[in-house]
Amino acid sequence: MKILFICGENKLRSPTAEAIFSGYEDLEVKSAGLNNNSEIKLSAEDIEWAEVIFVMEGKYKKKVQNQFKKYLKGQRLISLDIPDKFKFMDEELVKILKDRVEPYL
Repeated sequence: MKILFICGENKLRSPTAEAIFSGYEDLEVKSAGLNNNSEIKLSAEDIEWAEVIFVMEGKYKKKVQNQFKKYLKGQRLISLDIPDKFKFMDEELVKILKDRVEPYL
């Protein structure tokens, strides 16, 4: 399964998710950010590549739907509702990500 994680700047939450789930068997994982100053900026190719797309907040779901509408071809687009208050690989963030993502795998 090809999974894409998206947050604002691709510096904390989505790279944490990528680090965690890259170790899962049968998963291909990428992460990207929506903002112009993102470490890895979200592209149309990323959207087309993914089978499941997880966004960290609901506002990002709307942005993805608006900015990449023509590239969304039936992928599941799921908001994890994780606020931007965690550091990279924060213990609490790791637990939240596992709890919220694993049911979809």
